[in-house]
Amino acid sequence: MTILETKDLRKVYGSGDTEVRALDGVDLTVEKGEFVAVVGTSGSGKSTLLHMLGGLDRPTGGTVTVDGKELSAMRDEELTIFRRRKIGFVFQNYNLVPVLNVYENIVLPIQLDGNAPDKAYVERIIETLGLEAKLQNLPNNLSGGQQQRVAIARALAAKPAIILADEPTGNLDSATSLDVMGLLKVTAQKFSQTIVMITHNEELAQMADRIIRIEDGRIVVRG
Repeated sequence: MTILETKDLRKVYGSGDTEVRALDGVDLTVEKGEFVAVVGTSGSGKSTLLHMLGGLDRPTGGTVTVDGKELSAMRDEELTIFRRRKIGFVFQNYNLVPVLNVYENIVLPIQLDGNAPDKAYVERIIETLGLEAKLQNLPNNLSGGQQQRVAIARALAAKPAIILADEPTGNLDSATSLDVMGLLKVTAQKFSQTIVMITHNEELAQMADRIIRIEDGRIVVRG
């Protein structure tokens, strides 16, 4: 089952002599349960691609379809609700709410949607990520690796169609990076979660099921 598909996806900044084609006709398909790594150098277009896939920015041309819905066809408010329900994000800077404890951060997106968390499911995620002893801690009392575990738990808790991870190990040392990557892979398998990860780290990318390489806004290698 296809969870994510882009067709002739384009993003152009500027015009004339200053025109930059950040994305130049990207066709991409991701199936349910896949863990896909998108690699490329700085300026290759990988972060722009992630923003388009997550509905954080709108394309100049082409389409992005997530779980059967075309993002560009939605109004802003509709897209915001769809993002909250269907797309989980794991960012390099964790993006945790500093005044909320670990458990409150994990269930926040669900509560913002007016729903009650699936407690048994959330407990399984917490146990899988080894966060049982940290639930009452505030984010600033956690290590970087622990904060990223909380971010992964938050992304999983709402049972999204897809998780988008933007350089999720960018602020972590090499040992912690491997630990976080291992957890991403384990959670993807355990919870049948689809993940697309942007990274510049070739070694970490090898842990994904499939590697896609992007250069100058175009896909040049499909794993």
